[in-house]
Amino acid sequence: MDLKILTIIVVGATFALYIGIAIWARAATTGEFYVAGKGVHPVLNGMATAADWMSAASFISMAGLIAFSGFDASAYLMGWTGGYVLLALLLAPYLRKFGKFTVPEFIGDRYYSQTARIVAVVCLIVASVTYVIGQMKGVGVAFSSFLEVPYTWGVVIGMAIVFVYAVLGGMKGITYTQIAQYVVLITAYTIPAVFISLHLTGNPLPQIGLGSEYARDGVASGVPILAKLDQVITDLGFAEYTAQKGSTINIFLLTLSLMIGTAGLPHVIIRFFTVPKVKDARSSAGWALVFIAILYTTAPAVGAMARLNLVDTIQPGEVGSATGNIELTALPTWMLRWEKTGLLKWEDKNSDGRLQYYDDKNAAFAAKAEQWGWKGNELTKVDRDIMVIANPEIAGLPNWVIALVAAGGLAAALSTAAGLLLAISSAISHDLLKGVFMPSISEKAELLAGRIAMAGAILLAGWLGINPPGFAAEVVALAFGLAASSIFPALMMGIFDKRANSMGAIAGMLAGLTFTLVYIFWFKGWFFVPGTNMAPNTPDNWLLGISPEAIGAVGALVNFVVAYVVSHATAPPPEHIQHLVEDIRVPKGAGEATGH
Repeated sequence: MDLKILTIIVVGATFALYIGIAIWARAATTGEFYVAGKGVHPVLNGMATAADWMSAASFISMAGLIAFSGFDASAYLMGWTGGYVLLALLLAPYLRKFGKFTVPEFIGDRYYSQTARIVAVVCLIVASVTYVIGQMKGVGVAFSSFLEVPYTWGVVIGMAIVFVYAVLGGMKGITYTQIAQYVVLITAYTIPAVFISLHLTGNPLPQIGLGSEYARDGVASGVPILAKLDQVITDLGFAEYTAQKGSTINIFLLTLSLMIGTAGLPHVIIRFFTVPKVKDARSSAGWALVFIAILYTTAPAVGAMARLNLVDTIQPGEVGSATGNIELTALPTWMLRWEKTGLLKWEDKNSDGRLQYYDDKNAAFAAKAEQWGWKGNELTKVDRDIMVIANPEIAGLPNWVIALVAAGGLAAALSTAAGLLLAISSAISHDLLKGVFMPSISEKAELLAGRIAMAGAILLAGWLGINPPGFAAEVVALAFGLAASSIFPALMMGIFDKRANSMGAIAGMLAGLTFTLVYIFWFKGWFFVPGTNMAPNTPDNWLLGISPEAIGAVGALVNFVVAYVVSHATAPPPEHIQHLVEDIRVPKGAGEATGH
């Protein structure tokens, strides 16, 4: 069957499933719209949490980052998985015990201030909107690939799908849809990884295959696959795949920023309000970690093998042979298909009808390439976000696998987009409208307001997704930095420091968010200041070599310091708030603080 038709059938079937679930589980009350009625089983919630958390950045973009950045991309693996552990241990059970619908509601009550609640809403919206841009980028990549339409149309189609099942179902519908999406995305991620690992190493487990020797089509080479990859790309002038390329401080701060940003993500935190008891929150966190680990232990192998397949497909000959005759290949079919999306571009600079792919920024190698008649790297654009979806095509896998991967990429992007949009919607309708401006609003009107807010958020996210500031994982890293610098410190101090007061929390959130936003806008070149020349977004220009994606950790430190200093320079919280903080931390029945 034709690939395009097969993919439409597979993706269409999954969408029919998602929309059917949303109709079946349609939210009828605000409790069902915001927290699914607090009746989700821990195992199912763990699966839904994994789908909510493993976004387009995890499914589509992370392996692409690993493919091109190698060692340095390990920060994303460590940061995102480590952050989830931090969230499960330090925040989720305590916030669930507090028993509110949203993160801003916790901050408003804990810091006894409507102003603190409003500031928390602003922080949540800034981080969540930034995050959802990455999801829309993933949706656009997936749709544009199998429909062979421009990227913009891919985003528009994705917006329409999200609108139907997210606005209709609320948290109840989204939860059960995310369970189905997890099954789709994990199946779609692991099956091609198994095929490719078998093909390149003879080992069906990608996690073990990455440490095995290169044995293409069963022919052993005696060379570890990572050593083979190092050799292949250094022969083309690129830096070693396994070598550290960035500064140690930047890798450390990026890892830390992703960790604490994960722990401050409102759309993940809200998932722990959907289970019946505090014990269930802990249990679902453990199950989610198991489900997440399946993908995250597979991603390094997917990235490395995708890079090796890319080079072998484009340029399989021996580079720099004694005769100087470079064996090249005509453009493969998969590249012709991806060219239509605008996410892959090349230019035949020497008019030989073939493709030269190498690092033309490497002066020594570029001089050799010129002697061979090469006139520069002809692969002018490879969007990092296409690598996972294109990987089965590059490896020559069957069409049904390619179709399945497209469905999985969409499941990952849509599941997280729905969770983020719900977090934005609840912040506007529940925290601002009902919590601050219209306390007497009816439940029916609040539910309608929530749906309208979500529809508006979808339109904004779609527009930003059409004009993204970077590839999916890069944009998501910025969102994690914003969550790390604004929400995480307020939550941590709210749970573990009973001396933290409202003025300290407000000052800390504003200081952390402002510092991080200014740094990101300045070094991304998004400020327009007449009469000034913006510094390029390169390591040489970053402050102390810290990238915009890593600055969230410094912003969090600013937040903590400002909140601590202001809290201790002003009046302590009321007595009942201090008792509330003690009560949150102590398990029920464990002592006098609970009153039992």
